[in-house]
Amino acid sequence: MAETTADKAADKAADTVSDESADESAGAVPQESGGRGEPVTIARIAQEAGVSVPTVSKVLNGRSGVSDQTRARVEDLIERYGYRKPQPKGNNILELVFHELAGMQAVDVIRGVEQVARKHRFGVVISESGLRAAAAVDELLERRPRAVLAVARLSEAERDLLKTRGIPFVVLDPATEQPDDVPFVGATDWRGGQMAVRHLLELGHRDIAVISAAHDSPGRARLAGFHSAMQAAAVAVDPKLVVDAPLTREGGYAAAVDLLARADRPTAVFAASDLQALGVYRAAREAGLRIPQELSVVGFDGLPVGAWVDPPLTSVRRPLAEMAAAAAELALALGRGEEPGQVGVEMATTLTVRESTAAPGR
Repeated sequence: MAETTADKAADKAADTVSDESADESAGAVPQESGGRGEPVTIARIAQEAGVSVPTVSKVLNGRSGVSDQTRARVEDLIERYGYRKPQPKGNNILELVFHELAGMQAVDVIRGVEQVARKHRFGVVISESGLRAAAAVDELLERRPRAVLAVARLSEAERDLLKTRGIPFVVLDPATEQPDDVPFVGATDWRGGQMAVRHLLELGHRDIAVISAAHDSPGRARLAGFHSAMQAAAVAVDPKLVVDAPLTREGGYAAAVDLLARADRPTAVFAASDLQALGVYRAAREAGLRIPQELSVVGFDGLPVGAWVDPPLTSVRRPLAEMAAAAAELALALGRGEEPGQVGVEMATTLTVRESTAAPGR
C-alpha cells in the first residue's frame, strides 16, 4: 500500500535528517529475518510498508506526523519481524512536565525535584504540555531525558509515546485514576479529609458543609474522607451541604455564598483546597459572619498563605516538596533500569490546627 500524501508532506516538512542519521546504524543491525534469510533493516520495513525510511523512523521514535493507518501498518511489520531499535542512553536530564505551570504549589514541586537532581548530578528541564501537547511531546522526545516526571496528568497517548521511546515516567499527585502499572506518588487525601472532619466533629459541629471537586481524583478522595468521618460519628449528611466547585478561590467563594445564605446555614465548612477556603473567608466576611466565632473553616493543602490570613487557617497539609522529591528519586531509579519496590507511593497528610476553627456558637 502506498504512503499517503499527508505522510509524504509531513516527511518533507519535518526535520528528518536527525531521524535518518540516528537510525542509520541501527537499521543495519541483523535481526530476525522473517523467513527470508535477510537481515531486517529500517529500509526493508519501509519498502514492505510502502513508506519512506523517515516515516518508519518516526514510528520507532514515537513522533507525530504519521497517519493512524500508516502507523498501524508499520507497527505491524515491526512486530512481525521483531525489529527493535537499540535505545540510545539518555542524557543526564530529568524532565519535569507541568500540564499548566501556574499556582502556588509549583514552587514546592520544583524545589523538591531540584534537590534530588542536584544530589544525583542531573539537570532539570521544566516544560509545559497543556497549551500545545503534540509539539511539547515531540520536543521532549528530542531532548532524550533519562526520565520524565509529570505533574498531575499524563495521558494514555503520552504514556504510549514515552514507552515507545523507552523513557520511564512517574506521575506526581495524579488528578485522575491511573492504570495499575503507572508509577505515581500521591498523598493520603482520603485520610486527610477524614482528619479534617473529625476535628470539626470533636469541636461539637454537626451541621458541616463540604466544598469538594468531583472532577479531581484527590478531591473525590477528600470528599470520601468527609463521608467516612460523618458516618463513623453517626451524623447524617445533608445533601444540600455537599457542594461541588473548582479548586480555586473563586470556586470556594461562589459555593460559600449559597451555603451561608441558607436559613439553616452550616456552622462549619470543610473546603477541599486552601484556595477554596480563602473564598469561604470572603463570603463569610460579606455575610457579616466572624471566623471562627460564627463559622469554622478548614482547608486542604497546607499552602503558606494559610498562616498569613486572618484568622490563620486550619488546614490539612500535604508534603508536596517531599512528594516531589520521592517522585524524582523513583523516576531516576527507573531511568537506571531498576525495578521499584512499589509502583505507587502515598505520603501522609497531617492536620495543622490554627485559629479558624472553634466550638460552634462561641
